[in-house]
Amino acid sequence: MAEGTEQVVLLDNDGNAVDVADKATVHTHDTALHLAFSCHVFNPEGQVLVTRRALSKLTWPGVWTNSFCGHPAPGESVEDGVARRALIELGITVSELRLVLPDFRYRAVDASGIVENEVCPVYRAVTTDAVVANPAEVAEWRWVDPDSLVAAASAAPYAFSPWLVWQLEQVERTLS
Repeated sequence: MAEGTEQVVLLDNDGNAVDVADKATVHTHDTALHLAFSCHVFNPEGQVLVTRRALSKLTWPGVWTNSFCGHPAPGESVEDGVARRALIELGITVSELRLVLPDFRYRAVDASGIVENEVCPVYRAVTTDAVVANPAEVAEWRWVDPDSLVAAASAAPYAFSPWLVWQLEQVERTLS
């Protein structure tokens, strides 16, 4: 599916699906609540993959964040969406997918005024694949020690996406 035709699931305040909309039209200064997901990918050595968002991204360009995020397509399970986005953004397959924050929800406004407004379950996964980052999604990536990531996000939260900082505050024990 072409990027311009990617759709997201719109939600009511209770998290129930109520409609769909083109992704390109959803992220605005008044973003409707919609379904998303975040994933923290680990390697067999226990390091977590962090990525720096491409400079061309609409929201939070160039900031460091979790391994990858995305939106399940209408009718697609969140888990299938996670697998799909892992391939698209990082060229990897994931295994041992585990839901670590089922009720994560956030609203954040970036410097341009664009709003993220998402119900965003957070997953943990493992890969043994070499990362082949999609430059339209990822400017840089690093495998890091989870404790170092938590310390860096705590010391300099402005260098990271707000959702990563908030996720780390809630799942710190899960990442180590």
